[in-house]
Amino acid sequence: MTGFTSPSSRVRRRRSALLAGVVAVAMTGVIAGQFIPPYSSPANAQITTNQSAGQNSFADVVEKVSPAVVSVKIKKDVNARNKMAANEDGMFGENIPPQIERFLRRFGLENGPGGGQMPRPPRGENGGRQVVGQGSGFIISADGYVVTNNHVVDGASEVDVTTTDGKDYVAKVIGTDPRTDVALLKIEGKTNLPWVKLSDSSPRVGDWVIAVGNPFGLGGTVTAGIVSARGRDIGAGPYDDFLQIDAAVNRGNSGGPTFGLNGEVIGMNTAIVSPSGGNVGIAFAIPSETVKTVVNQLRESGTVARGYIGVQIQPVTDDLASGLGLTATQGALVAQVQADAPAAKAGLKSGDVITKVNGEAVKDARDLSRRIGMMKPGSTVALTVIRDGKTMPFDLKLEQLPSDQQVASAGEKDQAGTDVPRLGLQLAPAKSVQGAGSEGVVVTEVDPKGAAAERGIRSGDVILDVGGKAVSTPKDVRDGLAAAKAENRKAVLMRVKGEQGVRFVAITITDKAG
Repeated sequence: MTGFTSPSSRVRRRRSALLAGVVAVAMTGVIAGQFIPPYSSPANAQITTNQSAGQNSFADVVEKVSPAVVSVKIKKDVNARNKMAANEDGMFGENIPPQIERFLRRFGLENGPGGGQMPRPPRGENGGRQVVGQGSGFIISADGYVVTNNHVVDGASEVDVTTTDGKDYVAKVIGTDPRTDVALLKIEGKTNLPWVKLSDSSPRVGDWVIAVGNPFGLGGTVTAGIVSARGRDIGAGPYDDFLQIDAAVNRGNSGGPTFGLNGEVIGMNTAIVSPSGGNVGIAFAIPSETVKTVVNQLRESGTVARGYIGVQIQPVTDDLASGLGLTATQGALVAQVQADAPAAKAGLKSGDVITKVNGEAVKDARDLSRRIGMMKPGSTVALTVIRDGKTMPFDLKLEQLPSDQQVASAGEKDQAGTDVPRLGLQLAPAKSVQGAGSEGVVVTEVDPKGAAAERGIRSGDVILDVGGKAVSTPKDVRDGLAAAKAENRKAVLMRVKGEQGVRFVAITITDKAG
């Protein structure tokens, strides 16, 4: 029968409508945080807060520090003789040190060392080209000193800086330091410029940070994030000690400041990790402590003179610690002491482990290198050293790091020698191999499956000592292994000279190796 609805059906529909209304009312009440009838207007459900506009905002800090942040624009003259060095995008590809080129690639700056978008360069004098680049910087004194990255101004024939209010100034390059990628500029004739302070304290992981700079040439751009990590080594140089931040940093941010919430500069933005050249939340900043040390020297003399103690060092690995009888892997192991250097004059020896500098613990070899390098030549430093299980103090006077260091390498002359089968090596006295010198035993052949090969020993390397004793014959090497095994050592240390200098190698003592 059409049009007929049973009573039970009407009851079910009425019940379903009632349940739907209850659900709607309940959901509306949840969204608004209180009970609101289903027929209430959307305005009644608006979420509000009692916080004022200044709370949870970086606006006050940004307003204060932004006037001291500048855009840095540079020009490079490429004469007719060298114009082929510039590619179609204007990349000045000649005379860029490899470490700076890696730096640029990490920062996504394949288009030029200035850190920005590189238009097709205009023609300069004599048919050459002018390569234009841009980055960021910040003023650190009222009389116009400006800090930026070395790779931003490297090779520049002209440097201009622009403040956030649009004023342009010509800047002079006072000095640069490629090792830390810091450069100091000067705006002449000014005494009342706004400036910001380099922080005296280090941030903690998790602290808020604000990055201000000139990404993509836009100028005056602010991003925020936190300190993600400290002490990062990205392979940019010998003194890497970067802050890692997740504030958005892009092309053109190079040389710009990273601020703490107190308005002080905690670091200078320098590099990013990115497969595309854009921000992925991993950026690196040079700590203010490093910037301050370098800038002070650049301001005084235009150059940076670094401390030097004259040792080759390497990290203390688990195997090396075991071979040295140490309980921890901290410190820096001295692989070789340079003749007539401060370390040699003070009495340091190969095999010493430097654990403290001026009473402060040394984390690893990189930490020691950075600390000594940041000290001025002529200053006195107190070292704490572990030698043969004993702690010993040494005081020495730093000299200036030589500008050109020679690294000795052994010749790769393959000659027959006496076999040490348990290491997988063919050895010969160094005196019998032309070009190998008069000390040690030359590796003439390496079994790729042997224990020595696993530790990176190559043909041409020279074994200088085994277990702390100098060796001159293959028998001396075998005797050194046997002595270490008799003393129930887990590993034996061999001091080896190769293409990369002198280093210690720990060989695990097993039935196969010993």
